[in-house]
Amino acid sequence: MNLQDMMVQHDTSSRTVDKYLMSYEGRVIAVRRHPAVLLLPVAVVVAGLVACGAASAVVGLAWIWWLWLIAIGYLVWKVIAWSVEFFLVTEHRVMVINGVLNRNVAMMPLAKVTDIALNRSMTGRILGYGEFVMESAGQKQALRNVGFMPYPEQLYLEVSSVIFGTIDESPD
Repeated sequence: MNLQDMMVQHDTSSRTVDKYLMSYEGRVIAVRRHPAVLLLPVAVVVAGLVACGAASAVVGLAWIWWLWLIAIGYLVWKVIAWSVEFFLVTEHRVMVINGVLNRNVAMMPLAKVTDIALNRSMTGRILGYGEFVMESAGQKQALRNVGFMPYPEQLYLEVSSVIFGTIDESPD
C-alpha cells in the first residue's frame, strides 16, 4: 500500500471533497490534517477537569461542572471541524476545504505555485506532522501556509511531484 492509497479516503472525503472538483478533475491527494491539531482542545478539557475538580472539592461549588461541559463542547466542535477539513491536490489545483457550518475553500492553481517548503518544528518531528509553505509568483495567496500535515516528508514528495512533474533522473 503506497502513501497515496493511505491518504485518499473514499468514505467521508468523497462526499466532502468531490463536490468542489470540476468535471475533468480527479483527486490526486486528499488528506485530513494531523490529529495533533486537537492537542490544544484536549488540553483545555483536561485543565478544565482539574480546575473544576479542585474548585468543587475546595469551595464546594457543584455548579462549576457546567463550565466543564462548555470545554467538552469546545472539544467536540474541534473534532467535528477536524473531520471535515481536507487538504486536496488535483491535477490542476491545490485546495484546503474546511468549515462546519460555513464552508471555506481556499484554492491555488498549480501553475501559480513557484515553490513549496516543508517546515517541521521539534514537536512536529516528534508527533509526525509538518507545515507546507507555498509560494506563488509575487502574489499573496489565501493558501500560503498549511499546518499540521501528516506524513510530511512523503506528502511533500507527492505534492512536489504533482506540482513540478515526476522527472526521475536517477541512473538505472
